[in-house]
Amino acid sequence: MAAPALRGKRKNRMLGSSEFRRQYGVCQAYVAGSMYKGISSGDLVVAMARSGMMGFLGAGGMRLDRVEHEILEIQQRLAAGQAYGVNLLANLDQPEQEFSIVELCLAMGVPNIEASAFMRVHDSLVWYRFKGAYSGRNGEPCARQRVLAKVSQPEVAALFLNPPPESALRRLVAQGRLSASEADIASRMPVASDICVEADSGGHTDRGVLLVLLPAMLRLRERICRERRYAQRVNVGAAGGIGAPEAAAAAFLMGADFIVTGSINQCTVEAGTSSQVKDLLQTVEIGDTGYAPAGDMFELGARVQVVRRGLLFPPRANELYELYRRHASLDELEPRVSQAIQEKYFRRSFDQVWQETREYYARCNPQRLAEIEQSPKARMAAIFRWYFIHSTRLALRGGEEQKADYQIQCGPAMGAFNTWVKGSRYEDWRCRHVDEIGMLLLQGAEEYIHDALSRNADAVAG
Repeated sequence: MAAPALRGKRKNRMLGSSEFRRQYGVCQAYVAGSMYKGISSGDLVVAMARSGMMGFLGAGGMRLDRVEHEILEIQQRLAAGQAYGVNLLANLDQPEQEFSIVELCLAMGVPNIEASAFMRVHDSLVWYRFKGAYSGRNGEPCARQRVLAKVSQPEVAALFLNPPPESALRRLVAQGRLSASEADIASRMPVASDICVEADSGGHTDRGVLLVLLPAMLRLRERICRERRYAQRVNVGAAGGIGAPEAAAAAFLMGADFIVTGSINQCTVEAGTSSQVKDLLQTVEIGDTGYAPAGDMFELGARVQVVRRGLLFPPRANELYELYRRHASLDELEPRVSQAIQEKYFRRSFDQVWQETREYYARCNPQRLAEIEQSPKARMAAIFRWYFIHSTRLALRGGEEQKADYQIQCGPAMGAFNTWVKGSRYEDWRCRHVDEIGMLLLQGAEEYIHDALSRNADAVAG
């Protein structure tokens, strides 16, 4: 398609589900997904809401007091009814942090949560979704809060499309977090109000293919909603690889109720990352991403997709995981390997890294610290995981120091977007506003669909 230009904020009513728009009070079936540590910032969320779309605050990895501050700022800047939400990131090491975020969101009246990296339904999500649940005018079950769950596997999607486990409801009632009435209503509703099918994307990824996943998930949704006889259908969205109008059009034509973008939004004015990262991202091409271990699930071998162009983080991160996999402790490392990691990767000694790591666990998770100190392999993993935290901080902070070690989670959608806007004013990230590029994608998708239908009609007529 030709280089884009925004032609006024037309209503793209043909794209996506009108029910999705009605339920969220938005004009467009378009969502800016969360990016951790506030990369999807308050400014990003506000810009999306004011333009009739929705964004989620990237609360993952943020201190609770900062999350509270960001939510308050968002609420003060938005008018009543403008859509926004907060991300809830699964935390296997410290599940109490999930409850802290949920408690804060409930207390502050946050209407929407985006659930990320959940492989099963956690009690924290059930509490948020069904606190305040009630019977509607005709006796139908209703929930006050909405949960948009990102899923990449049908078996996980099925858990969110069904009501919560009875065991979870019993625990929450016993804890006083849900009433018996709220639990009864929850037993007749899906855990998620909406699910987003996440194909190969930036950050955590199962490398799924949207053309395969989305149709299967849509059929799964139809079957479960029909069997359960829900009063309201669960919306199904699409994410992963959406960086050009043709990709957005394909998602809608396959039946997506809404689309979610991620990678392209961190190269915008509103994104909460450094200008050095944005300078790099605007040059990324489709083949400039690769895979590395996920720092938060290092021992499990989970993977994230990151920028590899001009950076040493991906090969260094992969080497650390391979060393962890092959050795039982730091003492087993060859001296030259140990020296290279400390001098080139970490630029500090293992002892210094362990001291910083130990202080964190002593403050935040003493029980986990005791477990780590009893296992040389667990201690090695904790020290290696520090590099993943450090590389993220370097990127967010910017600057030239250890620039090669930046960890920038990103998918090939970024390269697709850069290719599309090349030669236009949007080639420079300083001209990219998150709501404006969203409208550009929607308008381009609408035009592509219109042209494709016209071509097909001409072919049939001929």
